[in-house]
Amino acid sequence: MAVTTLSLRPMTGDDAGAVLALEREIFPTPWTEGILRDELAAPRRTYLVAEEDGEIVGYGGVMIVAADAHITNLAVAPSRRGRGVATRLFLDLAEGALDGGAEHLTLEVRLSNLDARRLYSRFGFAPVGIRKDYYVDEDALIMWVTDAAGPEYRGRLAAIREGLR
Repeated sequence: MAVTTLSLRPMTGDDAGAVLALEREIFPTPWTEGILRDELAAPRRTYLVAEEDGEIVGYGGVMIVAADAHITNLAVAPSRRGRGVATRLFLDLAEGALDGGAEHLTLEVRLSNLDARRLYSRFGFAPVGIRKDYYVDEDALIMWVTDAAGPEYRGRLAAIREGLR
């Protein structure tokens, strides 16, 4: 079911409290306020928040290095999962990165996070390796989309966007 009251906007420093609360709720080793503020201030980074009725229910970020866009994080409040929030965030991050000159997309995901892995596969990401001990308590699966700037990948993104309507 598509989310109809969802809006996305750039994250600001004023969002730190709500974003950090989600970090603590979702992740075993959440980011600190300092890390979050450093990321917001860093060049070639984009962070978005998803709001529903004025409440931040998700967020995500991307870092562009040369031709590669690295999805730094994507999180949705457990009570809002399965409603298209992650898809909308991820779609806007991917399209923004490509519009900003990225040609490839990459990320790491917990091996055990099957829901996220399914989402990333839907976006064309393929596993390419394992990062041992990437997380404090678990290895990460490294996933990539190469040649994301081409018309085929843009078509995939357009189809995903159309499916949200």
